[in-house]
Amino acid sequence: MKIAFAGLGNMGLPMVNHLIQAGHSVAAYNRTPARTMRLAKGIVRVANSPVEAARDAEVFITMLAEDAAVDAVLFGKQGAFNGLSRGAMHVSMSTLSVAFSEHLTAEHDAAGHAYVSAPVFGRPVAAEAGKLWVVAAGMQEHLQRAQAVFAAFSQGTFTVGSRPALANAVKLAGNFTLAAMLETLAETCALVRKLGIPEVEFLNILNTALYKSPVYESYGNLIAGRQFEPAGFRLRLGLKDVRLALAAAEAVEVPLPIASLVRDRMLAMVAGGAGGKDWAVLSELAARDAGMQ
Repeated sequence: MKIAFAGLGNMGLPMVNHLIQAGHSVAAYNRTPARTMRLAKGIVRVANSPVEAARDAEVFITMLAEDAAVDAVLFGKQGAFNGLSRGAMHVSMSTLSVAFSEHLTAEHDAAGHAYVSAPVFGRPVAAEAGKLWVVAAGMQEHLQRAQAVFAAFSQGTFTVGSRPALANAVKLAGNFTLAAMLETLAETCALVRKLGIPEVEFLNILNTALYKSPVYESYGNLIAGRQFEPAGFRLRLGLKDVRLALAAAEAVEVPLPIASLVRDRMLAMVAGGAGGKDWAVLSELAARDAGMQ
């Protein structure tokens, strides 16, 4: 399959490598050209602009940080919309707002493109291993076409409906649960730490007697080891996702009081200069509030 891929960050780069290994033809674009140096030259075609990448592509994949970045790649002066042919498919794997995903649906429908929203759950280590989880929504025939793409770097796909924005809603809701978990874990780790119980011992009890969760284990290890750099997922992006979850909830009149609390906790850390660190750094605020920093 002829694939164009925009966004060679910590997630996108290994996804491209898996697509190549699966036998797809890939044209890659990244706003920062230096990232393309890590691609297999002669195998991946490096494009100088989104429109160049999109020409002749059957599928155009975006894996970018936010609505504005996707908007620029699609609709900017050298945007991919100017290169996509009728019948080509855009697969958005970014964590976007529900409202922007609805906008993309309308634009692609008007242009005669297929559109699938398919954000993923998993950190960069899962992308490297080809073990991401895909949450997809779109027309059934479009999802069937996209499945060959998902299979290259995922361990499974959850289909949540024919309206693409539903996948974004699920992704935002999922990321909110992770953010709430981080705040809870941060507070409880601060409590046991101040009482003199080693955090690793507490976390071992949690993962043996209560949760048996790789999520609690991995984030617990980051918190206990104060390992917040390099970031697997930056706090600034986590704050963005909680804000988008709140916006989606407000649009349908659903209160999310815990999300409001977590947003403010994240905002305090970002204001203090921690926005580029892993979002597990939220634990440092709980420790500081407990007088341990």
